[in-house]
Amino acid sequence: MSTPHQYHQPNAPDPAGDDTDDDLDLDLELAGLAPHSSTSNHHSSSPFHSRNSSSNTHDFGRHRHIPLRNLRAGRLRSRPRNEDEDLEELLHNGPGEANRESSGSVDSTHDGAPLLHSNGATTGKRSGRRRPRPTTTLSKLSSTLRLPSFRSSSSPLDNSHAEDEGDEEPEDDHDPSSNRSIAVGSRQPTRFPPNAISNAKYTPWSFVPRTLYGEFKFFLNMYFLLVALSQIIPALRIGYLTTYIAPLAFVLAVTLGKEAMDDIARRRRDAEANSEGYTVVVFEDVNGGVKGARGGKKRRRNGSAVLNGDAGHVKYREVPRPSKDIKVGDVIRLDKNQRVPADVVILKSISNDVSTVEMVHQPLETVVEESLIETEGPTPSIPAPVTAPTESESSGEAFIRTDQLDGETDWKLRIPCQLSQSLDISGFTNLKVTAGKPDRKVNEFVGMLELVEPTSPGDEAPPSPKRAPLSIDNTAWANTVLASTSTVYAVVIYTGSQTRQALSTSSSRSKVGLLELEINSLTKILCALTFSLSLILVLIGRTQHQEVRKWYISVMRFLILFSTVVPISLRVNLDMGKTVYAWFIEHDKGIPGTVVRTSTIPEDLGRVEYLLSDKTGTLTQNEMELKKIHVGTVSYANEAMDEVSSYINQAFSPQSDSPNSSTLITPSTPFTTTGGTNTATRTRREIGSRVRDLVLALALCHNVTPTTEEIDGQSTVTYQASSPDEIAIVRWTEAIGLRLLQRDRHSIVLQSTKTGKTVVRVRIHNVFPFTSEGKRMGIIVQFLTGETDTEKEGEIYFYQKGADTVMSTIVSTNDWLDEETANMAREGLRTLVIGRKKLSQSQYSEFTTRYSNASLSLQGRDTAMQEVISSHLENGLELLGITGVEDKLQRDVKPSLELLRNAGIKIWMLTGDKVETARCVAVSSKLVARGQYIHTIAKVKRKDLALDSLQFLRSKLDACLLIDGESLALMLQYHRDEFISIAVKLPTVVACRCTPTQKADVAKLIRAYTKKRICCIGDGGNDVSMIQAADVGVGIVGKEGRQASLAADFSIEQFCYLTKLLVWHGRNSYKRSAKLGQFVIHRGLIISVCQTMFSIAGGFEPNALYRDWLLVGYATIYTLAPVFSLVLDRDVDESLANLYPELYAELTTNRTLSYRTFFIWVAISIYQGCIIQGLSQLLVGVGRAPQTPSQGVGANIPPTPNEIATFKKMVALSYTVLILNELGMVCAEIVTWHPIMIFSILGTGLAFFGSLPFLGGYVDLGFVISVGFLWRVGFVLAVALGPPWVVRVVGRRLRPPSYRKVRGV
Repeated sequence: MSTPHQYHQPNAPDPAGDDTDDDLDLDLELAGLAPHSSTSNHHSSSPFHSRNSSSNTHDFGRHRHIPLRNLRAGRLRSRPRNEDEDLEELLHNGPGEANRESSGSVDSTHDGAPLLHSNGATTGKRSGRRRPRPTTTLSKLSSTLRLPSFRSSSSPLDNSHAEDEGDEEPEDDHDPSSNRSIAVGSRQPTRFPPNAISNAKYTPWSFVPRTLYGEFKFFLNMYFLLVALSQIIPALRIGYLTTYIAPLAFVLAVTLGKEAMDDIARRRRDAEANSEGYTVVVFEDVNGGVKGARGGKKRRRNGSAVLNGDAGHVKYREVPRPSKDIKVGDVIRLDKNQRVPADVVILKSISNDVSTVEMVHQPLETVVEESLIETEGPTPSIPAPVTAPTESESSGEAFIRTDQLDGETDWKLRIPCQLSQSLDISGFTNLKVTAGKPDRKVNEFVGMLELVEPTSPGDEAPPSPKRAPLSIDNTAWANTVLASTSTVYAVVIYTGSQTRQALSTSSSRSKVGLLELEINSLTKILCALTFSLSLILVLIGRTQHQEVRKWYISVMRFLILFSTVVPISLRVNLDMGKTVYAWFIEHDKGIPGTVVRTSTIPEDLGRVEYLLSDKTGTLTQNEMELKKIHVGTVSYANEAMDEVSSYINQAFSPQSDSPNSSTLITPSTPFTTTGGTNTATRTRREIGSRVRDLVLALALCHNVTPTTEEIDGQSTVTYQASSPDEIAIVRWTEAIGLRLLQRDRHSIVLQSTKTGKTVVRVRIHNVFPFTSEGKRMGIIVQFLTGETDTEKEGEIYFYQKGADTVMSTIVSTNDWLDEETANMAREGLRTLVIGRKKLSQSQYSEFTTRYSNASLSLQGRDTAMQEVISSHLENGLELLGITGVEDKLQRDVKPSLELLRNAGIKIWMLTGDKVETARCVAVSSKLVARGQYIHTIAKVKRKDLALDSLQFLRSKLDACLLIDGESLALMLQYHRDEFISIAVKLPTVVACRCTPTQKADVAKLIRAYTKKRICCIGDGGNDVSMIQAADVGVGIVGKEGRQASLAADFSIEQFCYLTKLLVWHGRNSYKRSAKLGQFVIHRGLIISVCQTMFSIAGGFEPNALYRDWLLVGYATIYTLAPVFSLVLDRDVDESLANLYPELYAELTTNRTLSYRTFFIWVAISIYQGCIIQGLSQLLVGVGRAPQTPSQGVGANIPPTPNEIATFKKMVALSYTVLILNELGMVCAEIVTWHPIMIFSILGTGLAFFGSLPFLGGYVDLGFVISVGFLWRVGFVLAVALGPPWVVRVVGRRLRPPSYRKVRGV
């Protein structure tokens, strides 16, 4: 029987866990609020009404207390009930309904006096009084000030939270470097960060300055800003101010608009996450005040919440609240598929499976309903129905998905501390959580849970608090998802910026493409040439006594006139080109699912010289299958597994003559045979016994949990675990005859697939999970021989499995372990060593005592616990056998690696697997060529030996280096320069037993030493640091989740897609951008050369040749589309690019964009500019431009009308030839024509001639329509285009480029 519940005592002292101030409490007698409250106030002993918080675990399991509204429904809730449903149900009940709550009815519809409003006014009869409070200035302000609300008052989340707005925030912030003590469900004494998510880069007042700084830190934009600002000075003004301001403003508007839209999208995503609704449990004392609140008790509004429970002096209710308003100490309720809003410690988990809710008999429900609802007199005590709790209910198991946190897609088992699981929800206020300082380690947590029992009036001394340790198994971090069908109550311990995910998220470095850096250096050279040219022209003018202006004014005017040398449209064209390349990649049907997350570096895909790849899940499928086992004397694989299955069927099938056919199997059960196997030899029985023991160990030593899901209306059993290796092993045990039927925190049940009967039942005492440092997993179980779990005696065994490197020192001495693990590794199998140890009751008791003491320490807990495990368990284990699990290669890995190697890319494989497995995968995947020598450096501990092993490689640079993590760490510490200088010259390097930090260090080291582009590819959360350290990071959407994919610059679905991404898209992107960038520079340089020729002919005066709209039109309408259409050009087809990967290797020689190609384009620009402007001046004359106000400053003589007419004819000729020359140069550069190219060239030509009538202020229209104009245009254009075209054709004949060779042109 459960402990009887106390009657309500108005004057009883507060529980020990109540931290409210007595002088601020509000005493309110509820007799005037509910007609029957005085009656019900003294009759609240029904066990259905509340549960004593001091009930122990056993009482909780036997006596289940069911909330009243669930009894009315006839069952426990299988889904969350919203506020409207509960409120409607209460409103439709009769007046006797008020009797059933000891503190008064929550329904005020039939009451004469509704609950108090937030301002303290009442609308009906009122009973009660408020204690006088000292009036202070702060209290006056708090009662009168009302902050404006930016949200609609009709929002249910806002209404529910409005009642807590009066809480005064603590004045002191909590020190993030210290431990925290959290009172569950109460107001905290210090202030913690808000739980609001903010990924926005800017604030409304920082957006403009930060974005402008980000733009003007680039040389090009700052250069054009200075040029535009110079037009404010009258002496420097060349033409209209808008001529220089408009292009810069357009570029900035596009960039700022893109940044603004991106930031708005981020804010919308943040707002959506911050406004996500959650159910928060609010605790009150018997008078209705919010527990732990200061500044006066809060009143709940009509209909804003529903009362859920009541026990002792604390009752609770569930209210909706947005995520951003959740605070440290709040108790939240989570349901299936709900995201965890903050870092929490799980207090209670209630299963919602149908099998666990059908436990109340109908006759009992009828009696309870009649007595509790219809009876107006005292309510008799009715015992709770005695129902056996399910294992999942009593242990409180829950599963979470952590794929958005650590990248692993498998479910993780989480369990509440039994200290809180045994409590009623209303007893949570007696709990206190002690947690460490905020930490970024998502797989570690150290804390303590403390329960302070409430004191009774007759107690002489308060009871001592109960304490229990908290670990990672009791937590759920922010952004994980509750995956199991259960309801979880958890307390918030870290919020906002102090959550594990926020601390683990590092801002990725801003990646700038190598092409942009090269273009930037070329523009600096052009600016230096422009400045030099300006000085030379001014100096020559001074020698010829041209002293109209100050020399520095003339220099500045020349610099402004030559500003087109560095066209402002250069960055715009390159950025638009990147967008086109990203579109091509994402819409390529050959690589479906590819996502471009960083659109600023597509050209770097064509410059990769080093590829660093993970192994598991990247080169392999991460689909595990157990292929081989070894039991010491014999190994089984392939068809021999049938013999293993026969052994298991014999071992776990009950004998027909057995008096009890349901007898359970234990390790001490003798192995017997049936039927025709009576003549089996002793050797066969021994082998059968060893096979049974190994399979039994594999079926028990794991963290796999079978779950049932409904798929298309059918129940399907799936296995969930954090490691695919464990799932593969459990599936194998099922395939050979031993199925994992049920698994929870306390027990495991195994079933024979042949008979369908339960054959093994064990009680779980301890589980020691796998860690990357320990590389092993263990479990202590007690075998049961009956169908119930009440036995106190039974065989206790410690099972452990792990890597051979750690298990070899734990198991007993043997002569076959090292040899067999090496054999399996050579076959490419992942090996696990399995051992066991039998423990006596005394041994286990001694271990439990020491282990419990070690687990309570807050400092060095993990080390102390591991020392106890090592000294008591991990020694002298019986070696049961070895398993070999195969990880299949990804599709087309072999041809992909071979193609990348032929493309000149040096490939490194960085893995955490063992040396032999890494060697086998490297050979089987063709990472190591046939016959290639593999130089192995492993287990090197001395500096001199490490250096000697490196010296051998200097004379054999065609070998493959295989190095383990220990030796790699030694190399990086003592011989960093020697190691990297040799390693980067090798075609292949395989590094095994690498940590994530080592992977990132290797990537950074290669980047720093070689200055080459490196690409890193991986699929798991352990590859994120390596991917972010690379110039080009590629993530694979794999079985380990999407974390690598989300952190990468490019996301693909299979490794074989990488070849097309690099060899085809990367090569095209680089060649197109290189050609586009040089052509844009040519377009700006040629017009500057024309300006120089005109200035020389005009007496070295800095006067403009093309002004205003002629200058703007040249860079936009008349040349932009044809020049930009070069992003559609390609020199070879995709089939040829894959057939001849050597074409990709050519890109690393910098023949496409180099100083040589740059100066070739400069020479072409100078030649064509001189020809176009020089011949135009010779054929028409120079004349003089119309005088502008700025030219009037110090000008000698105004131009005559004839001089102006001659100038307009010359401008008409030179400008027309200039436009047609650019169109002709575009045609000469195109290798493969595209319909858009033809349309853009023809359309631009028509647009130019169609706009000539509108340019009468700049050109002589009468001269344009004359025959003399036409032949002059043809002559000048032929001289400008002919020689460069001839030189190009001859050069291709003498030294044809590689693409012409493979095309056969």
